[in-house]
Order: sequence, then structure tokens, then C-alpha cells
Amino acid sequence: MRPAYAVLLALALNTGPLLSSAHAQQAGSEAAQRAALEPLEVISRNGVHAFTVEMAATDEQRARGLMYRKSLPEGQGMLFDFVQEQPVSFWMKNTYISLDMIFIRADGRILRIAENTEPLSERMVPSGGPVRAVLEVVAGTARKLGIAPGDSVAHRIFRGR
Repeated sequence: MRPAYAVLLALALNTGPLLSSAHAQQAGSEAAQRAALEPLEVISRNGVHAFTVEMAATDEQRARGLMYRKSLPEGQGMLFDFVQEQPVSFWMKNTYISLDMIFIRADGRILRIAENTEPLSERMVPSGGPVRAVLEVVAGTARKLGIAPGDSVAHRIFRGR
């Protein structure tokens, strides 16, 4: 489960009919959010790999993440910004796309990569230590591009980037 979102999940499960009108409003705001993509680069021993990412910077955005989406184009992803380094855990509940989760320290170095996560799973995927952010991309991306722990990520949220 994404950090501290059990309360949000419990609330969502208990709101029933309210979700249908909220869902329609949310669909409109999701389209707007998807249009606001930012550049991000991963610097690996194989070269520089450019991505465009949606930001998940609020509790609500981090709780929803890529849930309910049926596809994610290659070269795109979602960057979860936790503002400060902290241990985090994710799950794949209501996420239909298998993902690679790239856990990134505040200095932009990759701490750990959870490859090919299982769609719809409630199994926790921990960061393995304190991280500032998590980059979610289509499963297989890290292996295909040779992205590994210790590689660097360049984006405006990381120190010195």
C-alpha cells in the first residue's frame, strides 16, 4: 500500500454511490494532469535515457498513482515525490499494468529497482531504504535500457539537478 493511504482506501470503500459523480470529475482532471508531462533523464552506463513523467506530488496523487489505467506508453512514467527521504512501500492494487518501480534517493541516485511488478497484487513492494522519489515505468524498461541501482536520475526535484 502506498504510505499512509489505508485511510484513503477505507474511505473510498465506504463512499459507494458518491464515487460515480466524483469519478466523472476525476476523469476530467486526470486528462489535464496527463497533459502536464515533465522531462526526466536516467543516466546509466548505457547512456542517457529520456522520459516524460507525470508528477504525483500530493497525498491524493500518490495514493492514486497509475491505478485503473489500461496502458502506459514507453518513454512515459509517473514520478512520486515524497519531498524528503523516507522508507516507502507500494502495492499494485487496482493497477492493471505491470511496472518497474525505480526507488531514487534525494541526490538522484537509484537505490533499488523492483522489476515486473504483479498487476492487481496487494503484496507490498518496499523501497529497501530511505528514498525521495519513485519512478514507475512500463515493466521491462529497466532491463531493456540497462538501468541499475547506482545510476543517476536528473529531474528538478533532485539536489544538484
